[in-house]
Amino acid sequence: MIEKLHPSTHHAEETLRRSIVKTISYRVVILILDFTSIYLFTGQVKVAVGFMIISNVYTTLGYFIHERIWDKIKWGKIIYKKS
Repeated sequence: MIEKLHPSTHHAEETLRRSIVKTISYRVVILILDFTSIYLFTGQVKVAVGFMIISNVYTTLGYFIHERIWDKIKWGKIIYKKS
């Protein structure tokens, strides 16, 4: 008997490569949002770029670690057994 996650759910274990690509794509969106919001608030490109860089260095690492930890947690995942 093989335990397997149902293929129609997104609650399957992720590969390291998928986590990295997902992290990068998320960060691109956040970079754009950070720059836009800070630029609109301050009107200064240098301030917006500086905030965008600093903020995204530590939050990218935090997001990646957060995703990898949550992938290991079984709570909330539906596991279907194949007979």
